[in-house]
Amino acid sequence: MSSMSSMSSLTARARASMASPYFTSLATLGLLIVLLGAGGAAYPGFLSLQVLLNLLIDNAFLLVIAVGMSFVIISGGIDLSVGSVLALSTMLAAWMLQVWHWPPLLAIGVVLLVGAGFGAAMGALIHYFKLQPFIVTLAGMFLARGLCYLISINSITIDQPLFVSMSQAQLPVLEGYLSPSALIALLTLAAAIYVAHCTPFGRAIYAVGGNEQSAQMMGLRVARTKVLIYAISGFCAALSGLLFSFYMLSGYGLHAQGTELDAIAAVVIGGTLLSGGYGYVAGALSGVLVLGTIQTLIAFDGTLSSWWTKIVIGALLFIFCVVQRLLTLGARR
Repeated sequence: MSSMSSMSSLTARARASMASPYFTSLATLGLLIVLLGAGGAAYPGFLSLQVLLNLLIDNAFLLVIAVGMSFVIISGGIDLSVGSVLALSTMLAAWMLQVWHWPPLLAIGVVLLVGAGFGAAMGALIHYFKLQPFIVTLAGMFLARGLCYLISINSITIDQPLFVSMSQAQLPVLEGYLSPSALIALLTLAAAIYVAHCTPFGRAIYAVGGNEQSAQMMGLRVARTKVLIYAISGFCAALSGLLFSFYMLSGYGLHAQGTELDAIAAVVIGGTLLSGGYGYVAGALSGVLVLGTIQTLIAFDGTLSSWWTKIVIGALLFIFCVVQRLLTLGARR
């Protein structure tokens, strides 16, 4: 009898751990380890330090966008405008630097303010007019992308010395190097983790995502919280646009098409529930690394089309969404 009771206790514990909304975060880490192990076994040099650091260098802009998207999804919303705001930020930066010849720090500040203001405006529309985030941010996506072509229909090359030096700089890490953009992305992630898990504002985000009406009844400033959430997402999209400008040294209206979907995929694969209220901001990093590792595996193979990246990511996203739904239903029982 004692053995049966202990077995049932272990089974109950296992079910409880799997029913946890953070189970998918652990699953993502396991998937990342498996992908890296498979790459290391199949391709010589895959696990070299610089290849691993390149995952951060090449996806720094995506990590920053995913950080902002994490706040939005945890709050129970969605932001489809981030890719277009990224492109608009590259165009604004390029136009101010190359045509108006503004000082680079002033141009950077204006770009960040425009991104934050754009996001705050969408957040205000969503809350005060009781509109669906999907529709409002879809309109923001079209608006931001259209504004790019009001600035210029062509690509604008950036040759400003600060941007060029940021593009070419290498920060030594053991026997490899990181780019300044990757370091900025990691610092942004660290700041976001602190805000989400160590501040009253972070707790308010989770409360709004869990149940907005309950959060309102508890006396939380829901309107301020939602506007700030989308302002942070817009700020992160603008910062991501600046990092993309460092990477590409150009502004173009066609930059980052579909990046908003990659960011959503990274956040969901990283363990954040689409229903809101649960998830780790740090999961954005593991989600982005999983996507980057898939791209690197396909690049190392050399025989597969780049479209296989989208196919694999789509399959993973489908699986994680189904698992999240099953775990949510299991937790309610």
